[in-house]
Amino acid sequence: MTPPKPPKPPKPRPLLHDHNARLYLTAVIVSGFGTSALWLASGVWVKDLTGSNSLAALCMLAMWTPTLAGPALGTLADRTRRKPLLIAANLLLATLLLTLTTVDAPGDLWLLFTVLFVYGATGIVHDAAESALVATAVDHTLLGDFNGLRMAATEGMKLLAPLAGAGLYATYGGPAVAALDAATFLIAVGLYTRLRVHEPRPDRRPTLTWRAQTTEGARHLWRHPRLRPLVLAGGTTMLFAGLNGALIYAVVDALGHAPAYTGVLYAVQGAGSLTAGLLSGPALRRFGERRFAAYGIALTAVAAGLRAIPADPLALACSAAIGLGLPCVLVTVLTAVQRDTPPTLLGRTVATANTLVFAPNVLGLAAGAALIEPLGLRPLLPILGAAWLATALPLLHNPASADRTASRSASDANPA
Repeated sequence: MTPPKPPKPPKPRPLLHDHNARLYLTAVIVSGFGTSALWLASGVWVKDLTGSNSLAALCMLAMWTPTLAGPALGTLADRTRRKPLLIAANLLLATLLLTLTTVDAPGDLWLLFTVLFVYGATGIVHDAAESALVATAVDHTLLGDFNGLRMAATEGMKLLAPLAGAGLYATYGGPAVAALDAATFLIAVGLYTRLRVHEPRPDRRPTLTWRAQTTEGARHLWRHPRLRPLVLAGGTTMLFAGLNGALIYAVVDALGHAPAYTGVLYAVQGAGSLTAGLLSGPALRRFGERRFAAYGIALTAVAAGLRAIPADPLALACSAAIGLGLPCVLVTVLTAVQRDTPPTLLGRTVATANTLVFAPNVLGLAAGAALIEPLGLRPLLPILGAAWLATALPLLHNPASADRTASRSASDANPA
């Protein structure tokens, strides 16, 4: 007698039918619009006030520097309730941004740089708290879909908001852009207050110092057999992405275009990333975490290597492929961390993973800037593509066995 076939697992319900997911994604879109608008306007603002390109570049440095303290800042998301923390972070940023309406002379720029630094630090705490709260508020079967749509929303805002911010700045000046960003954070506060969540008790063990609690996230990532290779692959990918990004002006020069053509390539790449975000949830379910990340890395690596051939159609196709492939490993890492980390440890683990993945991007940018002159574009891009492609190989090594080992480890760490 033929044994009965096991029942098929139920299909996950549409993500946007989930109350909390709708609120989160709306908040991401609204606040992301304001952040992207300010990102462009702040540099233009400083350039107009001082005429200095170096000071204008410091705007991005001020926002990115707190990333180095990500693990310590993320610990805060495990020591307090996350929903009130999200609300407080958005209120703080809204208040600080309103102070920028007083900036109208070079002597006021200390205030702008201070606000941008606090903006970056608060953003790290915000992202850690949000990712941890999402993992408890959204069905685990929908986390890949949520993170993919979040990526799509973020990339969509990067395409639209800088243009809106530039137009607002040109018409009304920097204070108007700061006020717009403040308003988006206030709207996000209203959305976060409507979340329906049941949070775990915060981690407030008096026997552990802040430093000891911070290192717990790193230890969890290192000891977990599924998370460790994914985070390492993510960090290596962003290292090479930074190097590839530093070569973009040399690519445009080889094509025979003015530097402004980089905007076209970035727009095409953004469209690819938006598409990747929309497809990430179904693709994660179909291929699994390791294969999905590996395929995305491989696509990005091949596209980066082919950029050495100076042809406009190929350059546009490569930009689209990089935009499509790069988010795969980023969405995978975040989704895996959310699924395989105990709730009380999730804030600092997400922040640590983000630091390990995104901090190498800065090193890659510096390496690309140092290597392009002595080596040239033609040999550098194929070498980069080959090295990048090698990053995907460990993820393809017996992924099913690694997933079973990780599942047993997760069960041992989180007994029912």
